[in-house]
Amino acid sequence: MTSNVIPFDQRLRTDGLYRFGSVLRPEDRAVYTVKEVSQLLAVSLGGTYALVRAGRIPGIKLGGRWVIPKRRFHAWLEQCLDGEPEEWR
Repeated sequence: MTSNVIPFDQRLRTDGLYRFGSVLRPEDRAVYTVKEVSQLLAVSLGGTYALVRAGRIPGIKLGGRWVIPKRRFHAWLEQCLDGEPEEWR
């Protein structure tokens, strides 16, 4: 008995980010995930989520997940390094 299953070629996966058939590198994206920000700040994941939900870290909720725009995050971080952000006063 012959099988009618046709095997597909193995797909190369680098980081799991695909867009229109080509790999989208993390540095090409316009946003960070909460996990990435957590690692950048060396803060726990739960603590980072709490800061994003409270508006202390600039974030946007898209559907059911939070993302942090890279430009706004880096501007916020620079402001933190220069002194206390206005929203903390």
